[in-house]
Amino acid sequence: MRDLLPLYMEAPLLAHIEPHLAELGALAGSKLYDLSDQAERHQPVLHPRDGYGRDEEWVEYHPAYREMERIAFGQFGMHAMCNRGGVLGWPSVMPPIAKYVFHYLFSQAEFGLLCPVNLTDSSSELVRRFGSDELQKRYLQRMWSQDPATLFKCAQFMTEKAGGSDVGAAELTAVRDGAHWRLYGEKWFCSNADAELAVLLARPEGAVGGGRGLGLFLMPKTLPDGSRNAYRIVRLKDKLGSRTMASGEIVFDGAVAYQLGELDQGLKHMLVMVNSSRVSHLARAAGMMRRCLNEALQASRHRNAFGRAVVDHPLMRRQLVKLMVPTEQALSALLYSATAPEKVLRLLTPIVKYRACRDNVTVATGAMEARGGNGYIEDWPNARLVRDAHLGLIWEGTSNINALDAVQRAVGKVGAHAALRDDLLTRLADTQGIPGQFRTRLDGAVNGALRFAEEVASRKENERFCRAAAGKLYHAVTAALFIQEGLRLGLSGGDARRLLLARFVLEHRLQEPNTLNLESQRWEDEAIDLLLDEAPVPLSRAAALLVR
Repeated sequence: MRDLLPLYMEAPLLAHIEPHLAELGALAGSKLYDLSDQAERHQPVLHPRDGYGRDEEWVEYHPAYREMERIAFGQFGMHAMCNRGGVLGWPSVMPPIAKYVFHYLFSQAEFGLLCPVNLTDSSSELVRRFGSDELQKRYLQRMWSQDPATLFKCAQFMTEKAGGSDVGAAELTAVRDGAHWRLYGEKWFCSNADAELAVLLARPEGAVGGGRGLGLFLMPKTLPDGSRNAYRIVRLKDKLGSRTMASGEIVFDGAVAYQLGELDQGLKHMLVMVNSSRVSHLARAAGMMRRCLNEALQASRHRNAFGRAVVDHPLMRRQLVKLMVPTEQALSALLYSATAPEKVLRLLTPIVKYRACRDNVTVATGAMEARGGNGYIEDWPNARLVRDAHLGLIWEGTSNINALDAVQRAVGKVGAHAALRDDLLTRLADTQGIPGQFRTRLDGAVNGALRFAEEVASRKENERFCRAAAGKLYHAVTAALFIQEGLRLGLSGGDARRLLLARFVLEHRLQEPNTLNLESQRWEDEAIDLLLDEAPVPLSRAAALLVR
């Protein structure tokens, strides 16, 4: 990431935050990981009542989790840096890329806490855009606070028994009560369940069915008079992963909530938060894959089998590069998504969330296998990485939901692929140093992926191809990014290895590899040697391997 950031971030900001990134990186490999491990082993506990039988729904956290909160919210202000100036000594609001690179580093040690961090950040955006002046005055500064005594952490409650992916089936009812609303019903999967504030979707009494009848509301845990709001956390979820963070089931018994935005635009307003969270999931997937790759490289370089280091066995070398390619794809996709034009993000966001989160599961499993039996033991990080990776397939839309959003809506209804095509072709316009034969192949693959997505989107009966189309778009994007990044780094005398990654994506993801012709794959042996060596790859050598 150190080499890539100058390509995507303004130099003054990068120079300012580099020491902070280095500090977080050091913590992720030491103290933060140890804290995460402790919090994983001592999960949140719900205390429904006090000794007098009074409802309190108090969630007890291990001190290690509280210390991780202090690092994320207090020390680095990850929830606030893109909302107000002054975080980490930077005088103004930072661009989105800043928070996402912090997410990327933090996730290499801890996954679960990034949910409250992201939700606090994105919830404040909803309050800022759609909340009344009174709500903004009452809550925004507390949502952006770095002081644990004044900070209001936030949550997002969408899922119900009646509807997870089918959000329009939601049954939580909102009844107007003067200047506010009261909520009745249940939410089924509520992460950061004891947050001071929650944004949620509910159906106003008498509203039409489906998504168009949903309103967006802000619900405080504590009312302005200091009393507890009328909802109950009835139990915490016993989850496969993300165990450090409390997710629960909530019953609403007339809880006070405040309207955000137009009453019949609730789902549309909530998608602002959903899309931000999808990029956060990309950042987490990219960071977790980096941790997985590092663990696999460390294990294979420092373990001997059959008379030599595991990394020296040809089949293992190939498997390591199979972990490396999606890891680097996710990093490039993250930096691009954090800086891309808004019109490009409409299509880019669902495809990167879909594909990177799926790759995270594959990479986590492959890294566990690379460590062997030790990888299956809880003394090592692999088992937790596998568990946590699977949650990315579900939160903020399953693979199917994101693929449908990308192809049927972003391509089919909005035509967002035109903006993506223009942006990619602009990035590929200056390819000095790239062999023309390879550039022709890449252009054909990129345009082919865009045409395929357009064709799939053109007819409803093509729905079964949406995942394939979204995946091809992701690979086209990352291959183009690899070329641009590799060229810019190589032309400045730096490491051009990303050109080699582009060819792997082209031949193994965008085109069908000729696996029955060994001679056509001989270039891979040299490319694998270069990629597994830490020495920079000169531009001339990388370019030559693009057509060998």
